[in-house]
Parts: sequence; structure tokens; C-alpha cells
Amino acid sequence: MIAKRIFDIVLSMLGLAFLSPLFAIIAIWIKLDSPGAVFFRQVRVGRHGNLFRIYKFRTMVANAEATGRQITVGDDQRITKSGKFLRRYKLDEFPQLINVFLGDMSLVGPRPEVPRYVALYPPATRERVLSVRPGITDFASLEYKDENAVLGHAADPERVYIEEILPVKLHYYERYVSERSFCADIKLIWHTLKAIFN
Repeated sequence: MIAKRIFDIVLSMLGLAFLSPLFAIIAIWIKLDSPGAVFFRQVRVGRHGNLFRIYKFRTMVANAEATGRQITVGDDQRITKSGKFLRRYKLDEFPQLINVFLGDMSLVGPRPEVPRYVALYPPATRERVLSVRPGITDFASLEYKDENAVLGHAADPERVYIEEILPVKLHYYERYVSERSFCADIKLIWHTLKAIFN
């Protein structure tokens, strides 16, 4: 959809320009709070199975993935002081506007997963979900905006994510692919902004 791509480029450019002062403040805070890079970059699976590196503000100690799970659970001890604030208000997600501008992602679409979880998708579902660009927000993002807290109360967070949460997310991903439209994207962006400010 050419119109959707143009919409993504224009809004991501405007967003990056408007948020650049905030990005600078956050970057300084992260550097002062803990050693390590400002951005966290992780390999995710994009459209047609192409791999890309997603941008987020770093909210955990350096090399956190080497010391624990790829999912974040509850009051994860790897999360920094600045990271707790950034995660609470979803500010760590804003650098994904870079991915949108580059064409790796869209503003709205199924959330991109790491390869190990995509490998668990049923073949037909994987083909369908990966037929569109992944997005910053979608139905599943709104439904599981407190996912970390939910997993924090689980005895086996990895199992709960794979067996209970992921199947529901896949349902929402497929729903988006089936029902996607410009109006639906606008509504999802609006509801996402409301959820952040609330």
C-alpha cells in the first residue's frame, strides 16, 4: 500500500523532528544513569521473514540479554532507574520511528518478534502475519500494555508467554492483516496515544 508507506514516512519524519529535543534529554539521562549505549538494538523478524534491528532506548544494563531471558518479567533486576520510567510511559519505544522511516516497520502492524518466537508460529499464520510490515502498535499492544507485570506474577514466565499470551497475540496479528485499512490505522494510533497519556 503506497499510501500507507507515504503516511508512515511523513509521520515518522515529523515525529522524529518534533521529539528530537526529548530524545537528546533521554539520551543524556541514560548515559548518566548507567554505562552502555543509548540505544538497544535487537534482531527482529520483519516483512517476508527479513531480519532487521529494532531501535529502542536502552532500559536495562549493558549486555542484559546475556544474563537472562529475551522477555522482560515484572520487576526485572536488569532494568535501570531511568529504564523504569521510560518503560512505564512507553518512551523507550519512540526510537522505532527510525525503523518506520527506514522501511523496516510501519506505524501500525503486528509487533515484530525475535526469531525464536516466530519459529513457533504455525506455518500458515507465519506466512500471513509476515505478509505485512510489522508495526509500533496494534491490537495486541493495547491488549497487553501491561504484559511485563502479568508475566512478573507467573511461576514460569517463558511458558506462560509461549502457551497463553503468544497465541492470543497471533489472533490479533491475523485480525489486523484481515481488517487493515487507513481508518483502522488512525483509530489504533489514537487509542495508543490515549493509553500512553492515561
